[in-house]
Amino acid sequence: MASTSDIRRGLCIKFNHDTYKIIEFQHVKPGKGPAFVRTKLKSLTTGKVVDNTFSAGHKIDEVRVETRKYQFLYPEGDIYHFMNTDDYSQIQLPKETIDSVELLKMEEIVTVIVRSEDEVPLSVDLPASVILKVTQTEPGIKGNTATNATKPATVETGARVNVPLFINEGDLIKVETEKGTYRERVKA
Repeated sequence: MASTSDIRRGLCIKFNHDTYKIIEFQHVKPGKGPAFVRTKLKSLTTGKVVDNTFSAGHKIDEVRVETRKYQFLYPEGDIYHFMNTDDYSQIQLPKETIDSVELLKMEEIVTVIVRSEDEVPLSVDLPASVILKVTQTEPGIKGNTATNATKPATVETGARVNVPLFINEGDLIKVETEKGTYRERVKA
């Protein structure tokens, strides 16, 4: 058993007869009344996100999990196939368990969270940022770097990302997976 003081981002807990992962939290100490923790929880079985508030000192059931490295192989409808990089075993996971699925490209190494007690894969976390090739965007304008203006671009995975005006088709860009935002241009 853990308490609200142990709450952190990525912690997996049992809540309302389901397994949830904490994706956001905020400790709040109002001037009047007891402290509490405001959380945003994502169901690892359905992908549904719910808001919940725990009072300070509330006991929570922590789920023991392990993280393992897997390589993304290919999608098949809403099922995604991954291979363990250690023993080459393969698993299939539904699209809902993958965060930022639109930024996932073939052969990408991801972290799969597995429940320790029964070896069930719960969710897939992409790296903090990925390098993707721009496949379609309006032509860039040389020297147009002084403003913060952006334009839409389509990357190799099909995702749409707003990029600065100087980015051209064929450029490699680094995209932050948590927010799906442009980070920087990468030299080939």
